[in-house]
Amino acid sequence: MIQTPTADAAGHAADPSAAVPALSIRDLRKTYDNGVQALKGVSLEVAEGDFFALLGPNGAGKSTMIGIVSSLVNPTSGTVEVFGTDITARRGAAMRQIGLVPQEINFNTFEKPLDILVNYAGFYGVSRREAASRAEAELRRAHLWEKAGVSSRTLSGGMKRRLMIARAMMTRPRLLILDEPTAGVDIEIRRDMWRTLRQINADGTTIILTTHYLEEAEYLCRNLAIINHGEIVASGPMKSLLARLDVEGFVLDIDGELPAVLPPVEGATLVAPDRHTLELDMPRSMNLNRVFAALDAAGIRVRSMRTRSNRLEELFVRTVAAPGQGGDQA
Repeated sequence: MIQTPTADAAGHAADPSAAVPALSIRDLRKTYDNGVQALKGVSLEVAEGDFFALLGPNGAGKSTMIGIVSSLVNPTSGTVEVFGTDITARRGAAMRQIGLVPQEINFNTFEKPLDILVNYAGFYGVSRREAASRAEAELRRAHLWEKAGVSSRTLSGGMKRRLMIARAMMTRPRLLILDEPTAGVDIEIRRDMWRTLRQINADGTTIILTTHYLEEAEYLCRNLAIINHGEIVASGPMKSLLARLDVEGFVLDIDGELPAVLPPVEGATLVAPDRHTLELDMPRSMNLNRVFAALDAAGIRVRSMRTRSNRLEELFVRTVAAPGQGGDQA
């Protein structure tokens, strides 16, 4: 289970056990009418203020879990609490603390962004004057204020995604759930959304993110859980889980062209994606000098080297490849 210690006004670390988690899931199970077991006793805890990644392959149970937490799917058994509020016993009170950004664009594209936000807040009892003030602030944060009065159907895909995040923030949720928020947008827009999400989190909102862009999760999130076949197979702090990998990856830029046959390096793997680049995988305990000596002997000169930023991908692939064997619960 994952808890992040808070601090009191004097700066002293608080007792983690005394903090109420933003999300607490206990033995959550879901069996659909067709007999499919989507969740098989999932337990998970997300601390207040965390930026948390929920990862898993398609069909692993992520959408079912999010559906249950957001009260769109009924669980078969188990409990879910949002800041200590049971979603079954006190559904309304729990849902008022949650903002949800689904995968699908689900607003009326013939409405204007300003109207979408104001009307959405009105459904939650926010006065029109307050809603208008919040809408301007959220549209500015999403870099959409200049589009406030145009038809939403004219917005680009990335703008529509940012509008959905702005809409979710209109109710000032304490917990924001993002289901593939950057799907289908280009890297420049994605990175701009990352900056917005980090600011939302820095302002105090707990965020749970599902994504297939693993570099996104590694960049944004402090803790993560990987779900596969309806079970949590790994969970803990991002840095701790990545540190357990016994393999490191590097990219080597080569002077000139590589030979047709690469030299063997015992214990390491060399792959040439092109004639000027080498990708190296090696055990963390292995000395790089052995690799450089083998390359030098083969007449291969390394111009520069950088770490390959696919550590989370490696962890993910290893974990889901052996379900039930990667249960490093923290």
